[in-house]
Amino acid sequence: MPELPDVEGFRRTLASCAEGRRVERVEVADPGVLHGVTPQRLRKDLEGRRFAEPRRHGKWLIAPTDGPTLLLHFGMTGRLVCGAATDPPGRFERVALTLDDGRRLGYEDQRKLRGIWVAPTDADIGPILGEQGPDALSLSRSDFDELLKGRRGGIKATLTDQSVIAGLGNLLGDEILWRARIPPRRATSALTDDERERLYNSMREVLRASVRAERVPDRPSWLTGRRDDPDPHCPRCGHPLRRTRVAGRTSVWCPHCQPDDS
Repeated sequence: MPELPDVEGFRRTLASCAEGRRVERVEVADPGVLHGVTPQRLRKDLEGRRFAEPRRHGKWLIAPTDGPTLLLHFGMTGRLVCGAATDPPGRFERVALTLDDGRRLGYEDQRKLRGIWVAPTDADIGPILGEQGPDALSLSRSDFDELLKGRRGGIKATLTDQSVIAGLGNLLGDEILWRARIPPRRATSALTDDERERLYNSMREVLRASVRAERVPDRPSWLTGRRDDPDPHCPRCGHPLRRTRVAGRTSVWCPHCQPDDS
């Protein structure tokens, strides 16, 4: 599922494919991914407009033009693809923009859990994004400590709450906690200074590597590379991994490396 590193990759795709380019044609194969805008309105809003520099906040891709701003959220299966206008559309392409240099920018999404919004003005962007914490890549150590201060509930639920920290999802949350040797259900309020430092450093390390890869890498040395094994074992200590439901998601962790004292 797309998390911060994936969306940063989509931002790069958008920048290299469309920044400075004019939209010649908008094609909507499936209006089910459009929110608050009809296919007809999307065409009227975007055709003839030129893309400016895109940016990202958490899992949101923000694509300004010289008119309205396009906002994209990729849910669990979405992605952005750039190719030639003559290329056949992908199986799950829902919306396609043909640009003035002959390239085609396609929004693909199998499950259609989120989609595309249009903000007529900058003032309309915030209400569409909803309550978002600071982007995970922007956090200093002091900012991180301040965000965790006084939080109730488990640390995995806190890390993946977009209103607290924007951009971390299930894979990143598990990988960060595994590297920091902290169990996913550890009470956020019970973390020691040393644990918060390990957690912050782990987050920075995992994000830097994942952004370079434009996804959470499934390397054998990473928890992510083992979590889907039929009988998963910890890449660090070799002990069996455990699966636990946390905040409605399946968390994978190592009871040996991440002892749960709760």
